[in-house]
Amino acid sequence: MGSVAIPEHEPFMLRPAVVEDVPTLLRFIRALAEYERLLGEVTANEEELRTTLFGVQPRAEVVLAEVGGTPVGFALYFHNYSTFLAKPGLYLEDLFVLPEHRGRGYGKALLIHLARLAVERGCGRFEWSVLDWNEPSIQFYKSLGAVPMSDWSIFRVTGAALERLGAVSGPG
Repeated sequence: MGSVAIPEHEPFMLRPAVVEDVPTLLRFIRALAEYERLLGEVTANEEELRTTLFGVQPRAEVVLAEVGGTPVGFALYFHNYSTFLAKPGLYLEDLFVLPEHRGRGYGKALLIHLARLAVERGCGRFEWSVLDWNEPSIQFYKSLGAVPMSDWSIFRVTGAALERLGAVSGPG
């Protein structure tokens, strides 16, 4: 998957996730949600992950970080599009490294890999969201040159509200 500066004391690699990794991905997603204090919002299951990540029409891609052949983190990302730039963007949905493996450069290696991928794919942007209370991550991202988009707010429609909105008749 390309060369990324990594810790020399451990056998480390990045690789694309495959369908056999689904149980690990679900475990990482739940661990991330627990860290973000959002575990109650996780409804994902292995079957849905298999379909949406590895089915006929994959909706996102995943790269795994491994130490000695054992997954220690992941990044899940997908393309969006900027009309202002007339270019695709790369959106990082989730970045997670197991707590016992943090501080060793694995999260940075995942971000560097995705930045390189964005450049290779002709993307005009590489972006993500971070919870406003997560100061360690905010400082980490800033140290890499990322800047907060303080003049933008994220809006979301989910669940019953999404169902209602989707059922509204259009003009006419």
